[in-house]
Amino acid sequence: MTVALFWVGSANPSTEVSNCLRFLDSVKVLDTTKFGNSRDRSLFFKLGEKKGRKQKWKSCSVNPDLGYLGGRSNGSKLPVISSMVASHAGEMAVLSSEEMVYNVVLKQAALVKKELKSRGGLDVKPDVVLPGTLSLLSEAYDRCGEVCAEYAKTFYLGTLLMTPERRRAIWAIYVWCRRTDELVDGPNASHITPTALDRWEARLEDLFQGRPFDMMDAALADTVGKFPVDIQPFKDMIQGMRMDLRKSRYQNFDELYLYCYYVAGTVGLMSVPVMGIAPESQASTESVYNAALALGIANQLTNILRDVGEDARRGRVYLPQDELAQAGLSDDDIFAGKVTDKWRNFMKNQIKRARMFFDEAEKGVTELSAASRWPVWASLLLYRQILDEIEANDYNSFTKRAYVRKAKKIVALPVAYAKSLISPSSLVPSPLAKT
Repeated sequence: MTVALFWVGSANPSTEVSNCLRFLDSVKVLDTTKFGNSRDRSLFFKLGEKKGRKQKWKSCSVNPDLGYLGGRSNGSKLPVISSMVASHAGEMAVLSSEEMVYNVVLKQAALVKKELKSRGGLDVKPDVVLPGTLSLLSEAYDRCGEVCAEYAKTFYLGTLLMTPERRRAIWAIYVWCRRTDELVDGPNASHITPTALDRWEARLEDLFQGRPFDMMDAALADTVGKFPVDIQPFKDMIQGMRMDLRKSRYQNFDELYLYCYYVAGTVGLMSVPVMGIAPESQASTESVYNAALALGIANQLTNILRDVGEDARRGRVYLPQDELAQAGLSDDDIFAGKVTDKWRNFMKNQIKRARMFFDEAEKGVTELSAASRWPVWASLLLYRQILDEIEANDYNSFTKRAYVRKAKKIVALPVAYAKSLISPSSLVPSPLAKT
């Protein structure tokens, strides 16, 4: 399943993905001998000398689909988010996926506020450059920008309006998400095992502690050192990849929502600390994060509705089984690929839900820092138009791939830019205002 990453791009593999696969195949314990060329090794050693942001993490083992929801361990026995929580009466109550994910949103917002407070309000740390590393880091970021420009042209154009620090950081996050997605959705996906994903996660942890493995990792390692970016959404995305390895059906929307959070909603939580919230915004940090999460969910639901036929040919059905049954449909109908009245009615409801998430996402875009709004608005408007194209195709997602034509993209860009000029202060009252 192609991951929605805040941008519109193709799914062709890049050379960085092949490098990832070679790493996963060969590395059990990360050491400098497994590094690439001598220039990469020098970058590794010099960045490794920087003080890392060491953090302890623990996983949630109650339910395999919950993965690492629960987050950081600070030495105390913090409650781990799971599908079961104790009620006041001592009974076990079931939390929905939306409730669990919202708890993660609250935690991420709190972590960022705490980090910003410790930095004296600065959301970007000043550069602390070791001798000889500046040009190597610049090259690493430039390469990330090249990958973003090649595979996500529209989003890349939008990032050019951002400040240089934010722009480079978003490129680095994009590349990591792309490489992670390609592990299970790329041409070599059949070779990926749960153990390989465990190694990829270990590599992520090293990266967050200032020990990058290659040039692309180095860019992200520098990013997480400058911005209050937390590791949890990155770990959760890897958990989404684990789900893709062993799960091809979703019984209800609650299960599907959790999957959408893992593979796409996490991107919003990664990006907001970099994009920043407008100083004049009256919205709560939690509400802005929740809107970013909604955009990721909306994008992924759109992907799912667009790629029904493609996924079916791979034996996958990312549609809620109970809702299919209520519409008088089954997996056999999906594999048959026939557009019927039952299918049209089913798709109308699915599209309505996706649009509701886009509506929720729109509330938060205006609250972002001014220079960061354009790429997000462009992504939102263009992805939302995919739903229009599905309708125009008479809901035939079996043999027709809905896409936004170049002419419509060109029209959408100035519209997105105009929307990006609207500041939070001009909206009275703000729908996300603090209470």
